[in-house]
Amino acid sequence: MPEKTQERMTVLLKDLRNKGPERFEWPNYGKLNDNLYYCHLAYKWVACWKHEKNTIIIEVYYAGSRENAPH
Repeated sequence: MPEKTQERMTVLLKDLRNKGPERFEWPNYGKLNDNLYYCHLAYKWVACWKHEKNTIIIEVYYAGSRENAPH
C-alpha cells in the first residue's frame, strides 16, 4: 500500500476510534450487513471493519487492494 494511502488508513482508524463505525464522510463508504462496513482509502485500496452491536469494539479485518477485498 502506498505511503499516502497508509496515512489515510491512520486517519480512518482515528475516526473509527473517536466517532464510531458508521463513517458516511469517507468515499464509497457502505455497509455490507448489520455489523460489517467498508470504505475506499483510494481508487485501488479499501478497508473493511466490523462492529458488534452493544460493544465498543471495532475490528479492522482487511486493508488492502479492492480486488482482493473479502466483500
